[in-house]
Amino acid sequence: MNKVKETKSKILSGTVVSDKMKDTIVVLVESYEKHPKYEKYIRRSKKFHAHDAGNTKKVGEKVSIKECAPISKNKHFVVV
Repeated sequence: MNKVKETKSKILSGTVVSDKMKDTIVVLVESYEKHPKYEKYIRRSKKFHAHDAGNTKKVGEKVSIKECAPISKNKHFVVV
């Protein structure tokens, strides 16, 4: 009996900043969090590569991406 552990995958939303690769987009995800020591709110951003089958998304669009098993070295998300 194989018991597969179900994990809740992250769902992030952001803006497409690049669509030049085949079946891949780059999504900029911004977060707004409070600094633990100084208690000042800081805006942080990070870029994620996401799988976009058929190149349907274009630069500037708002998208949601979901964490998945690694597709390539840098790609660990898929467009929802």
